Amino acid sequence: MNDDVPTATASGLRASDADRERTARRLGEALGDGRLDHAEYDERLNSAFAAKTMGELVGLTEDLPGGTTGTAASPAPAVSSDGPSEGSENIIALLASAERSGRWLVEPRTNASTVLGSIELDMCEAVMSRPRVVLQCAVLLGSVELVVPPGVRVVDHANTVLGSVDIAGAAPAGPDAPTVAVTGLVLLGSVSVRTREPGAQD
Repeated sequence: MNDDVPTATASGLRASDADRERTARRLGEALGDGRLDHAEYDERLNSAFAAKTMGELVGLTEDLPGGTTGTAASPAPAVSSDGPSEGSENIIALLASAERSGRWLVEPRTNASTVLGSIELDMCEAVMSRPRVVLQCAVLLGSVELVVPPGVRVVDHANTVLGSVDIAGAAPAGPDAPTVAVTGLVLLGSVSVRTREPGAQD
């Protein structure tokens, strides 16, 4: 008997937000490895966040490394006394430009580093992995532009040296709204934030 075949009980278990997030991370890794193209990734990511049961999540990763039923249906990792282990993504632009747009998973921490370059992060169709995520900036003679949908709050905790962080373009949102905290250092560069309706043109 194949241990990877889900039992009716396991496949019928209700999926939690943590289960969906783990599946989304596995899909992101597969996209980065070239195992999925962008169309397949978008389709599976949408299905992951719409999944109601563990069985639905298993079907999205069973053809990927580490995507067996046993892995997908395993309990969430233990949380230490220091808090949950946070995922992160590094976006780097050295004398170049980089961007994230469309349907993508915003990790608890996004590190945006640029030297004489530019980074654009469009979160209008993105999925935030936590109610509060951090955008850690390291900007030298460059720029970072953050675009958020209405209802997302942006707070500024960054340090600037002959640079600027402008969050005035973000529409107001209440203290309980999903939040992006901008942190890090901006040296002779800029970070700007604006709000745009999903699907709207610039």
